[in-house]
Amino acid sequence: MPMLESYRRLLQHPGTLRFSLLGLVARLPISMVGLGIVLLVEAASSSYAVAGLVSASFMVANAVAGIGQGRLLDRFGQGRVLSICAMVFGVGMVLLIVSVLFGWSLPVVCLSAAIGGAALPLVGSAARARWAYVLGRSRQLQTAFALEGVVDEAVFITGPMLVTFTVATIHPVAGLGSAAIACVVGTLAFSAQRDTEPPPHPRPVHPEGARASRPPMPWRTVAPLAVVAVALGVLFGASEVVTIAFADEQDQPTMAGVLLAVMAVGSLIAGLAAGAVQWRRGPVIRVRWGALAMGLAWLPALFASSVAVLALIMFLGGLAIAPTLAATFSVVEQAVPPARITEGMGIMHTGITAGVAPGASLSGLVVDHHTAASAYAVCLVAGLVAAAAAVLLPGRPAEPSVPPETG
Repeated sequence: MPMLESYRRLLQHPGTLRFSLLGLVARLPISMVGLGIVLLVEAASSSYAVAGLVSASFMVANAVAGIGQGRLLDRFGQGRVLSICAMVFGVGMVLLIVSVLFGWSLPVVCLSAAIGGAALPLVGSAARARWAYVLGRSRQLQTAFALEGVVDEAVFITGPMLVTFTVATIHPVAGLGSAAIACVVGTLAFSAQRDTEPPPHPRPVHPEGARASRPPMPWRTVAPLAVVAVALGVLFGASEVVTIAFADEQDQPTMAGVLLAVMAVGSLIAGLAAGAVQWRRGPVIRVRWGALAMGLAWLPALFASSVAVLALIMFLGGLAIAPTLAATFSVVEQAVPPARITEGMGIMHTGITAGVAPGASLSGLVVDHHTAASAYAVCLVAGLVAAAAAVLLPGRPAEPSVPPETG
């Protein structure tokens, strides 16, 4: 198949298949930790409110620390920074499990969750930076970013299933414990792949000993993209909560997971197809149209009357997710200086993460006061906000700035 041939050629580059597979394992905690925390804390405290507070501590710390970790990855290299982050994350998860099991005070439990959240390795951003380093400005880079979007979807399909299975068959600790093991082992193995690791970019030093300034971040491009990322995070957070509520209203609560999986499958299929296409339009145009499509896809959901109808709508809506995210990261790669590429990717990661909790909260309020279907308006508005922000992007991303020669 021509589509699969594009990916076969991509993964023939030395070391790329290894870091892609290891990156998938290392990224599993992204979709596992939040659910694992809720299941563990609720089992111990019988309170979803407490579980939500602990989970929020993890997510907020992760969002706050994301940009700083991206900057450290660029400056000191992936091998060193990711290894340290993985070990700190593991310590944070152990402390969290112990504090819950032994009934320590809530502030200690939340602090443990925050330590893990702040240290969660940015493997997704690091993997995209590796592709940019290995491929340069090759046409294959759009295929690589599409592949990363597919990996993300695979993570969000398999992660929750792993958590629920291990919790149901072993113990409430098993969900969070398996996430910690996947992160530590996967990240350490990923960071050990030195042949594909981008070189670190320490700040240059002038002959007189003063540190030179870093190349500037192209905020005219990055700032609108960050708004796009936040809006997409709102959309993702809202869609999950509303879908669960809709399935419950239809007296089919077990179908919520199926509906979310259908959306992820649509995104995965579209991501594979998008990576095999030689686009005539640049990534900026694709971000604009993709964000608009992601928003408008939820318009029919406002009138959905059955799980079957909503499944079709969510599949179609999913078709816009992976291509839009791939185009977003392509714009970052084209605009951001190589010395700050992982930081730029980290800003997008932080934006998406920061939007999830507000999206979930806002949609929950709408569900409480209206119907579940009407709360899909949050997804619609979030997509339209993303499209409006994308309009502010320069027609062509500025070329990355090159720092002046010193010496």
